[in-house]
Amino acid sequence: MTAEATPTTTSTAPTARGLWTRSRGITLAAVLILAAAVAMAAVRSTARHGDLDPRSADPYGSRAVAELLAQRGVSTRVVTTLDAARAATGPDTTLLVAVPDRLTPGQQTRLHITTAASGGRTVLIAAGARSVERLAPGVTADPATSGGSTLAPECALPEARRAGTADTGGIRYTTTRLDADSCYPSERLATLLRLPAATGDGDTLVLGAPDILRNDRLDEQGNASLALQLLGSRPHLVWYLPSLADASATETGERESLFDLLPAGWLLATLQLLVAAALAAFWRARRFGPLVAERLPVAVRAAETTEGRARLYRKADARDRAATVLRSATRTRLAPLVGVPVAQAHAPEALLPALSARLTGDGQTLHSLLFGPPPDDDAALIALTDRLDALEREVRRP
Repeated sequence: MTAEATPTTTSTAPTARGLWTRSRGITLAAVLILAAAVAMAAVRSTARHGDLDPRSADPYGSRAVAELLAQRGVSTRVVTTLDAARAATGPDTTLLVAVPDRLTPGQQTRLHITTAASGGRTVLIAAGARSVERLAPGVTADPATSGGSTLAPECALPEARRAGTADTGGIRYTTTRLDADSCYPSERLATLLRLPAATGDGDTLVLGAPDILRNDRLDEQGNASLALQLLGSRPHLVWYLPSLADASATETGERESLFDLLPAGWLLATLQLLVAAALAAFWRARRFGPLVAERLPVAVRAAETTEGRARLYRKADARDRAATVLRSATRTRLAPLVGVPVAQAHAPEALLPALSARLTGDGQTLHSLLFGPPPDDDAALIALTDRLDALEREVRRP
């Protein structure tokens, strides 16, 4: 007895194991990047807890300077909304804005209108380019920060001369105000500016770095002296910590986008990474000389190759490409049978007259069959295949 062999078929569909093998490298890299981001965020949030908060005793907090001011009779009040900050301004009050860049443009404008007429002192801590021009008109933040953190006063401002060197290095400023005091310069650009008010005894101080207010830096250089003099000129200190949940940010329909909240340095770094990625992709995609034909390690049957290409065409809905291949192969085989050189097999003016002389039929039909437009659907493609096969059998018939 003989057993009939059952033909085996090989599935070309991707398996779960194959997908995992191809994607495990990318997945592992994404997991590592996500874990590193979470770890960095956790460390940063722990290290910067209570940043510039006069109630915080953490290294980055400012409780120490608030305690020293209290010993000198200066009261400190913390506010987190724009309305509270504006209501608390006055000639006997110093308003400290801890993070000016967190305010929306509308908030910045309203705050400046209030402080300019209050007669008190306004202190802006590390105000960047997006906030200093509204809160202190006439002042511009330089894109490059100072090279060092400890600087000498080099100005006539009494508070700065008494304090001496201090850790004011950070954002550098330029101003068009001729009556401004420019102190603690770094490469001729000031890191501390005092701008007198147009009327009254009020003024605005722009400080390029918050280091002199932090608990872990207060006892270094002349930081404590400078901080106490700048914040202790009035009996009341209002410490404004802008909050992203402040309702005044949406009163006029203002909403900051994600790109508005990102510092300028992050956008520049992202652009540099994109350029580096493009260069790396270009480097990896280079052709190292011409392609070299190599013999396959195994023999592949022609029928399997044809079937595999047909499946690819079907998956891509490339009926036009499939029809072009079928017509080109048919013309190449028909040309020698009717006495046309293979080099001219794809020229209608050479092939069609020879076929018409060999066959009995309409030349226009031959033209649409061999050189016509691509089929509209799969049924039309199958019909085209049958017609081409019938034509070739007719030409080969003795």
